[in-house]
Amino acid sequence: MKKFRLLISWTFLTGILTLKGLGQDAKPELSLNLGYFNSNDRLQYLQASAKTKVKGKFQPVSGVPVQFYITDEQAAHSLGKAVTNQKGIATVFIPSSAKDEWLKSESHQFLAITEATASNAATKATVELTRSKIRIDTGEGRKFMATFLALKHGEWVPVGGVDLVLAIKRLDGDLRVDQNPTHTTDSLGVASADFALAEIPGDTAGNVTLIAKVEDNDLYGNLTSERIVPWGIPTRYTTDFDKRSLYARRGHSPFWLEFMAYSIGIAVWAVLLYLFFQIWQIKRLGAL
Repeated sequence: MKKFRLLISWTFLTGILTLKGLGQDAKPELSLNLGYFNSNDRLQYLQASAKTKVKGKFQPVSGVPVQFYITDEQAAHSLGKAVTNQKGIATVFIPSSAKDEWLKSESHQFLAITEATASNAATKATVELTRSKIRIDTGEGRKFMATFLALKHGEWVPVGGVDLVLAIKRLDGDLRVDQNPTHTTDSLGVASADFALAEIPGDTAGNVTLIAKVEDNDLYGNLTSERIVPWGIPTRYTTDFDKRSLYARRGHSPFWLEFMAYSIGIAVWAVLLYLFFQIWQIKRLGAL
């Protein structure tokens, strides 16, 4: 009976240690998303986003090495390597060495491959896209027109049914030209909108930058195109650097504020000096 109990205890302990070891060896599954970005048909780059599920919610994973490729995983088709930042994003710009491979075909496949780490297992993400671009034109009455073109059989062909964002480029973000969030291209590949921002500030010459973009399209990725037009109000930059104001530099605060501050300082020191004088008088009378 005693041996039987010892056998059961040993089996139970072995099972616990085995399960604990399996739990330690298991690595959380890493989710990797890959996106293609083309800015003004000049700057092209890939962006991989790494996430993992923690307590039922996806959290970004930093410090993950990501290797990028075009077409396949051959060393000759490598685009570079990057490490995810605190937001779980790794970015690599498509180098000029990939030009020959880029020009070979009208559509391409990009790959992002992560290496296994102490925390996460290796994984892979791919994205396939068709070479495309956006052309911006203007019409009478401040008409904003954007044509979406895709490369087919060696020619740039207009594509319909593509959602474009038509906006103005600003410092804090893009400002849409009207109330519609997106505009869909017609059979001629054209999406158009009336420029409804009549009093938008521009530069000193009244120029503003029109921007048309495609966001997270399954076939074409993320594309943007820009064009400068004189549709804004000329703005002259003025500075209050040498003028007195609440937010001016040192020595240029308002007179009333300086008077108040100095008056408080003088009043405090006057009270302290009066107290010191009274203490001195008390000591002097006591010495007599």
